[in-house]
Amino acid sequence: MNIIDIVAIIPYFITLGTELAEKPEDGQQGQQAMSLAILRVIRLVRVFRIFKLSRHSKGLQILGQTLKASMRELGLLIFFLFIGVILFSSAVYFAEADESESQFPSIPDAFWWAVVSMTTVGYGDMVPTTIGGKIVGSLCAIAGVLTIALPVPVIVSNFNYFYHRETEGEEQAQYLQVTSCPKIPSSPDLKKSRSASTISKSDYMEIQEGVNNSNEDFREENLKTANCTLANTNYVNITKMLTDV
Repeated sequence: MNIIDIVAIIPYFITLGTELAEKPEDGQQGQQAMSLAILRVIRLVRVFRIFKLSRHSKGLQILGQTLKASMRELGLLIFFLFIGVILFSSAVYFAEADESESQFPSIPDAFWWAVVSMTTVGYGDMVPTTIGGKIVGSLCAIAGVLTIALPVPVIVSNFNYFYHRETEGEEQAQYLQVTSCPKIPSSPDLKKSRSASTISKSDYMEIQEGVNNSNEDFREENLKTANCTLANTNYVNITKMLTDV
């Protein structure tokens, strides 16, 4: 079990313990009811168990890596939205202050309207009625579109990077599995064999020795080829000198 499971299970036992306890006095009933209400809210933590699916889903893992790599862009987005909400909620409040039937009685009440307008949701439950309020609403919607659109390409680029890296890693693993020599293991196999607990030290030394011998044979063949090439070049030069004489 992980932390989410523990936090989700603890409220059940606390509630069970309080119910089995003696009935409190009338003055403590309200406090106990409030405590039980808080425990019911904590029970919602069990909903986060759905994130366990990421262990078996490559898509969710890629999404998590993308969000982790895009924390700076997401932080800037939230910061700009926060500034915009404060500015436009204050502006629409003062623009609608002289209206008798204004739907913005205070600046905090206008926060909801600013958030809905900047995210281009537009529920329509709070709307400005004056010309100044409508101008502020238009600017708020335009600023929201620009603010949200700026960091989106960076997040998409990060998602493409992690997605292609995952797919290329799987294709490369399949390619190495098909084309690798059965007698001489490749470097990934050596790393796996080094870290594996089932292989013995003597087997690993034999594999390493075989790889070293193969590398020495390859070098000797290259040296022989280079020597033959050099000898042929010298022969051609000598023949040319004799011909010139």
